[in-house]
Amino acid sequence: MKIATIVGARPQFIKAAAVSRVLRKKKDVREVLIHTGQHFDDNMSKIFFEELEIPQPDYHLGIHSLKHGAMTGRMLEAIEEVLLKELPDAVMVYGDTNSTIAGALAAKKLHLKVAHVEAGMRSFNMRMPEEINRVLTDRISDLLFCSTKDAEQNLKREGYEHMDCCIIRSGDVMYDAALYYAKRAQRSSDILKRIPFSDFVLCTLHREENTDDEATLKRIISALTKIHSAIPVVLPLHPRTRKNFDRFGITCPLHLIEPVGYLDMLTLTSHSKMVITDSGGLQKEAFFFHKHCITLREETEWVELVDLGINRLAGTKEKKILKAFHSFIEKPFKTKASPYGKGDASEKIVKALLAT
Repeated sequence: MKIATIVGARPQFIKAAAVSRVLRKKKDVREVLIHTGQHFDDNMSKIFFEELEIPQPDYHLGIHSLKHGAMTGRMLEAIEEVLLKELPDAVMVYGDTNSTIAGALAAKKLHLKVAHVEAGMRSFNMRMPEEINRVLTDRISDLLFCSTKDAEQNLKREGYEHMDCCIIRSGDVMYDAALYYAKRAQRSSDILKRIPFSDFVLCTLHREENTDDEATLKRIISALTKIHSAIPVVLPLHPRTRKNFDRFGITCPLHLIEPVGYLDMLTLTSHSKMVITDSGGLQKEAFFFHKHCITLREETEWVELVDLGINRLAGTKEKKILKAFHSFIEKPFKTKASPYGKGDASEKIVKALLAT
């Protein structure tokens, strides 16, 4: 059996790593890894293949730094050529990026089976490119692997039970990855030697809606600066954010570091006092390591974390960010809930794939 896996952005590398580890143990299964190039900086892409022990991609399409339509269109064309050459039995796509929808479209138009890992996630904000990608990818997928009960219920409410597809609640492959790679990080990561604080808040900031608007970015940095005066804030600086600091003349007093790899990020997360982020994946990783999370967005796909009271949606208003910080900083992390499964999502996904 031949399975084509399409990746292009950091979270997809992590998810693909978890599933690929299981696939490589199976006899008579060959995985063809197609890297679209959507994230192309070495700190954001190549390092993940090395750290996560994923073989180098069979195809590297090198498509990046374009507007959404141009990027998706070129990916669609390039992926189609690869699929016509390889003719896999199934195509795996992950998450909600341009690589996801381009891969799913290319496969579906060639009448190939499409498996969508992390199906059913919804922010219910159609202004987000990610929401458009995930909704459309779900609609044309044959196997819909849901990370959570909420994701499964979203699909059922939208009528997917009556469509020609299969809904499978697999659990979250990022949880699989966090459990496995946290042990490697303990042995190999030295990032804490470069952080001159024993207590710190970990922050990531990269979404276009937060970094490309001057007033929004300044509000966020103002709030983070006040938090930094109480406890150091460590910010691995995304290239987009760095560019806009220069563009808007923003002086940032936080503890800035270069972008880090996955193992270093796991280490920072597990040793932080709290996480502040506009990322999707880091919200979950904070939960995996029992850290409260302040999300710099008005909505999240991970509604179960908000319902549990361990993730707070603060948006970009300074007062809301500071209020969330003060509510969490001395609050113990208490929950026994396990909304993302038992760490065996990859096994369930591979079993379902091989049964089709």
